[in-house]
Amino acid sequence: MTASMDGVRVADFSRVLAGPYATMLLGDLGAEVIKVERPGSGDDTRHWYPPADAAGRATYFESVNRNKTSVSLDLRTETGRRAARDLALSADVVVENFPPGTMAKFGLDYASLAASDPGLVYCSITGFGRGQGAELPGYDLLVQAVGGLMSITGPAPDQPTKAGVALVDVLTGLHATIGILAALRHKEATGRGQWVEVTLLSSLLSALVNQAGSVLGAGVVPGILGNAHPSIAPYSSFRAADREIIIAVGNDRQFQVLCGLLERPDLATDPRFATNPARVAHRATLEAELGQILATAPAAHWLDLCEQHGVPAGPINTIAEALELADRLGLEPVADIDGRLSVAHPIRFSETPATYRLPPPPLTD
Repeated sequence: MTASMDGVRVADFSRVLAGPYATMLLGDLGAEVIKVERPGSGDDTRHWYPPADAAGRATYFESVNRNKTSVSLDLRTETGRRAARDLALSADVVVENFPPGTMAKFGLDYASLAASDPGLVYCSITGFGRGQGAELPGYDLLVQAVGGLMSITGPAPDQPTKAGVALVDVLTGLHATIGILAALRHKEATGRGQWVEVTLLSSLLSALVNQAGSVLGAGVVPGILGNAHPSIAPYSSFRAADREIIIAVGNDRQFQVLCGLLERPDLATDPRFATNPARVAHRATLEAELGQILATAPAAHWLDLCEQHGVPAGPINTIAEALELADRLGLEPVADIDGRLSVAHPIRFSETPATYRLPPPPLTD
C-alpha cells in the first residue's frame, strides 16, 4: 500500500519539539526523514530525563522522533556544511528551527539553497519571527506567558498557570506541517518551491480563537475562570462525593435534561438559568446549586445518569486512563515499533494509513 508522502525526502535540521513533531508526522505519512544532529550530543531532548525507558532512552526524545534516520554533522566545519548542503539539495523539504540568521551563516538558508533548487520547500520555525523579535528566545513557557495563554489559564485570577504540556510547540508543529503540505501542493502544480515561516507566537494567537475574538470583536479582555467557560454554563468541573467530574452543557435542551436527572426541574425554568446568557451571567450561583446536589453521590452515579440521558460529562482522567479509554473505544492509540511504544498518528486514512517503519534513531558517530 502506497503512503501519501512516499517519495518525499525531508532534511530535518530541527530539534526539541515543534520541528521534530512536524517531521515525525510527515514520516508517519511515508516521507523519508533524515534528522541532522550535533556530533556527540545530538538533539537536546536526548538528555531530557527522567523519565527514561527501560533502555535508558529519554522518553521525551522518543515521543517525537520515530520514522527518522539520523546523521551527525558539525555545521561549524566546512566538511559538515558541505555534507549538509548536499543533503538539503537532495531533499524536497528542509525544516529548521535555528535562531534567525543562523542557517545563513552556514550557507543553508532558503535563498542560498533555492538558488540551486527553486523547487525546494523550506520551512523555518522561530519563536517571534525574523524582525524585531528575532533575538527573543523561543521557549514554549515564555510564549505561553507573553502570548496571553497563561492569562486565561489557572485556578484563580491571581494564579496564572501554564498548560501541562508544551502546547504552543505542538500547535506550531501542526501549523508547520500544514504549511509544508500546502507548499508541496503548490510545487506539484507549478514546479516552484517556497519559504514557509511559522512562529510560536502567531501559532498561539491563532489557537486562542474565541478568546482572542472577544478582544478583537467586542473589546472584552478575558481572564482566568478556572475550569469554567466564558460563554457557556454549566461547563466546568464539579466535585461529586468521591472525585471531580466534568459537566459540559452546550445548549438549553441539555441543561433541561440535566436538571431533570438531578431532580431539580425548577432550575431549568428559573429566569436566572433558563437561557445560556442568563446562566453565564449567574454562573457562580448556578455552580453552587449544582455543586450541592452533585456532592451527595459518587461520580459513577452521576456519570451513568448523564450517559443514559445524553448529557456531556466525564471523569478527569490521568493520561494512563485516557490511553485506556481510547483503546476501549477502538481508536488504536498506541504505535508499537519493536517494543518501543508511542502515541499513534491521530489521523485515519482509508487508502494511505500512517505507518510505523523506524523506531527513534540512535545518535550516529
